[in-house]
Amino acid sequence: MESFSLILAIVVVTALAFDFTNGFHDTANAMATTISTGALKPKVAVAMSAALNLVGAFLSVEVANTISKGLVDEAGIRPEVIFAALVGAILWNLLTWLVGLPSSSSHALMGGLIGATIASAGTGAVHGDVLVTKVMLPAVAAPVVAGVAALVATRLSYTIGGTSDGRAAEKGHRIGQIASAGLVSLAHGTNDAQKTMGIITLALVAGGAVAPGSNPPTWVILSAGLAIALGTYIGGWRIIRTMGKGLTDLQPQQGFAAQTSAAAAILASSHLGFSLSTTHVVSGSVMGAGLGRKGGVVRWSTAGRMAVAWVLTLPAAALVGAGAEAVTGLGDWGTALVAVFLIASSAAIWKISRRQVVDHTNVNGTGEPAGVVTQAIAAVAPPPAAPAAEAPATEPATPLADAPVLTGGLTVTIPAPASAPVIDIDPTPTATPAAPPAAAV
Repeated sequence: MESFSLILAIVVVTALAFDFTNGFHDTANAMATTISTGALKPKVAVAMSAALNLVGAFLSVEVANTISKGLVDEAGIRPEVIFAALVGAILWNLLTWLVGLPSSSSHALMGGLIGATIASAGTGAVHGDVLVTKVMLPAVAAPVVAGVAALVATRLSYTIGGTSDGRAAEKGHRIGQIASAGLVSLAHGTNDAQKTMGIITLALVAGGAVAPGSNPPTWVILSAGLAIALGTYIGGWRIIRTMGKGLTDLQPQQGFAAQTSAAAAILASSHLGFSLSTTHVVSGSVMGAGLGRKGGVVRWSTAGRMAVAWVLTLPAAALVGAGAEAVTGLGDWGTALVAVFLIASSAAIWKISRRQVVDHTNVNGTGEPAGVVTQAIAAVAPPPAAPAAEAPATEPATPLADAPVLTGGLTVTIPAPASAPVIDIDPTPTATPAAPPAAAV
């Protein structure tokens, strides 16, 4: 095994901590629709996803090589730079998990690495062409492609299955959804676990433990796969709720179409070495599936918040990474200070999350609240008029002579003095007679 310094060991442990947060942050990508449609029970779903994430970690190293060899210059990058990048990525993952927003762990890692590298070695150390072609363009294109594919697949599914038995078709789609969810989990391990492999390999190169241009060692692949599998099993229930219930209400046909489309896009990008955001892909496919069903809707208020988080992810993580790098540059005490800040911030976020716990018992319990526009309209709209039958009865005028009184739906004549009021002992409100009362005979 490679020779380790203390800072290199700290970087490896921090990278595995990021991989863990990546796992529970992105569990929703594979299993949110499966859980929301009832195809699998929540704990069974996350256990299955965890196992397949571990298997997927061993299928390819193309994405890992994109990060360790292509995005930034290996020469001149210190292990402290990698540590600062991971701090930015972890904190952004935890903050977005706290508010239940499915942002991109991949872009958080990219942003942290870019910010820390620029703070350490300048803009020239970042390969702009790789950033554009293998990170930025896939980030824009992937959700669109997956969304269109899911929309078409959903409409085909309803068209082809329109004449089949309802129960049989639903059961078949649930089985297909389980299979497609497994494929997404496998693809997630293939794509996202490799990012941690790449960052650890880059740190090993920066620390002189392995030669430049090396592929991830076997122990790096295994540890990264185990970390992301453990995080997946823990389950990011807050984000699962948003992805499964917050964007749209899915039926098994839609869930099957969404996950199949997402899995195809992720596996294709992993083969090409694109550092794709599985969150972007799955979110796009879920929205496409929501629009593909007749009468289906997408909650655009939720989609809008997600889009804002997507736009902010890379620059926000870059700023934190750059700030952390500036502090670690002060020496060992600076690195220790950043480590304490990371631990304290993570603990504070966890404590805040305990105020309103979301877990496997209530992940499907609450839908997305009404949007701001809907709430504003409801606040200013006049209340509906009360039905005539429920209108309060007015106090009857004092009759001048004996008059018929409506009591319990029957008309009776009660003799009364001209000055005495008429008292209706029936609590049921009475309607005013259409014609003037006739004099008693």
